[in-house]
Amino acid sequence: MPINITMPALSPTMEEGNLAKWLVKEGDKVAPGDVIAEIETDKATMEVEAVDEGTVAKLVVPAGTEAVKVNALIAILAADGEDVAEAAKGGDAAPAKAEAKAEAPKQDAVKAEAPKEEAAPAKAEKPVADQPAASSTPAPVSKSGERIFASPLARRLAKEAGLDLSGVSGSGPHGRIVKTDVEKAAASGGAKAAPNAAAPSAGTLAPALAKGQSDEAVLKLFEEGSYELVPHDGMRKVIAKRLVESKQTVPHFYVSVDCELDTLLALRAQLNAAAPEKDGKPAYKLSVNDMVIKALALALRDVPDANVSWTESAMVKHKHSDVGVAVSIPGGLITPIIRKAEQKSLSTISNEMKDYGKRAKERKLKPEEYQGGTTAVSNMGMMGVKSFSAVINPPHATILAVGAGEERAVVKNGEIKIANVMTVTLSTDHRCVDGALGAELIGAFKRYIENPMGMLV
Repeated sequence: MPINITMPALSPTMEEGNLAKWLVKEGDKVAPGDVIAEIETDKATMEVEAVDEGTVAKLVVPAGTEAVKVNALIAILAADGEDVAEAAKGGDAAPAKAEAKAEAPKQDAVKAEAPKEEAAPAKAEKPVADQPAASSTPAPVSKSGERIFASPLARRLAKEAGLDLSGVSGSGPHGRIVKTDVEKAAASGGAKAAPNAAAPSAGTLAPALAKGQSDEAVLKLFEEGSYELVPHDGMRKVIAKRLVESKQTVPHFYVSVDCELDTLLALRAQLNAAAPEKDGKPAYKLSVNDMVIKALALALRDVPDANVSWTESAMVKHKHSDVGVAVSIPGGLITPIIRKAEQKSLSTISNEMKDYGKRAKERKLKPEEYQGGTTAVSNMGMMGVKSFSAVINPPHATILAVGAGEERAVVKNGEIKIANVMTVTLSTDHRCVDGALGAELIGAFKRYIENPMGMLV
């Protein structure tokens, strides 16, 4: 009996993923544990292993397909001793059945309009399995507002080629447009999409964007050819969704303090100079950010009422300081978590962050390494930013925005002195961290930064 391979859920919140690459081809034999594909989630690229033994009979979803739903059929294995060709036929029905179900409401109307000689479905020029299992391209409509029946792959190819599907004749069942129809139209140079209307005056741009108009309405505000469209990847979509939800549901408030860094910088230099060598290299090299992580973790330990998460039924009070650290990667950011940071040495935190940072940029982090946490640090000081306010990432109740350390004039004992000063801003969820509690937490953080020996004992 054929063995179906479906899109796995690589994290508890995953709903869809991109099938980035197949590492096997049809006819290959696989055994349990063999890596067969690479799946891109919103945050990482992960390898998928075979669970069963058999021969790859059919790759249902092509490499590069985006937005494949969890549990959608992506490949078929022929069991040991089973005919591969027969097993492959089992994959044709599933995608076809799904597409038929989606088109059911319109099917009767299509049949009524079709000539009598087309009452029997014509055989598609390509098997349905050649089309992606999922597509983010919306179903097209004609100028009269009626839906145009086209396969997901045909819609995507038409969009890339700039073709208007209302001018393409379909050769599939009931006049359905398939891949071959789009390729023929593109080769003949016909059915080009109509150009955008002339851009309105600049004064209409802001109101249109503010009203949340459709993509098409917004694009009409710009001159044709003056822009390019860069489709959102999964990471950017998730970042946008979560941060909009955060600002709409979490009542933020902010407290800021200036921290003097001279003592911390001197201790950091001393600790780095004393680092033992390992394989010809220092065993660690501490950064200011490593010490910020430790200071925040200890501050949460000292002010446990601020180490919380909000739920509608209860306050979640955490026993440890699990500090997420925002890491910028191409296309967005990710927050790997330093677990139980209040218990770890500075050198351990430093080495963990270097490993996380490297694997984050390669999108090789595991879900358990970036999901959860009790707070977060966002440091833009290395980019020269003096101060800023960060958006809380639920279920966290706090996030610390760290600015650049710089020389400033400060008054000490009535005299003007020069000191290295860093501005930090704590964003807090006012539902569970009140003003006085937020001030207590950031005060504890400031004490550790200005008296860093306390982080070593």
